[in-house]
Amino acid sequence: MTQRLPKAQQLSSTNWFGKASAGVIAGYLLTIAICGIFSRFGPLEVGFFSAQAQITMWLVAPVWALILSFCFLFQNGRRAWAWLGGASVVLWGILLLSRFFVG
Repeated sequence: MTQRLPKAQQLSSTNWFGKASAGVIAGYLLTIAICGIFSRFGPLEVGFFSAQAQITMWLVAPVWALILSFCFLFQNGRRAWAWLGGASVVLWGILLLSRFFVG
């Protein structure tokens, strides 16, 4: 006999548009912030054709796909937007502040 989870803990396919749009829009902004932080605090190489720039460029698609895949684990679209949007704002803040404090 299987035990059912309480309604608040069950995952469902309802509100898929809200979850998917959060994954696409907020997830993309989060991905760009993650890659920007990786580029900013990674090994310092100069130039568009450096290894660091190429890794950062190719890192965008897998990170975004990972975020988009996991956005459906949120209970509803509001939570997906809140978490992904909040993480995006925090990481963009770190990235923008690093321009002033890191050489």
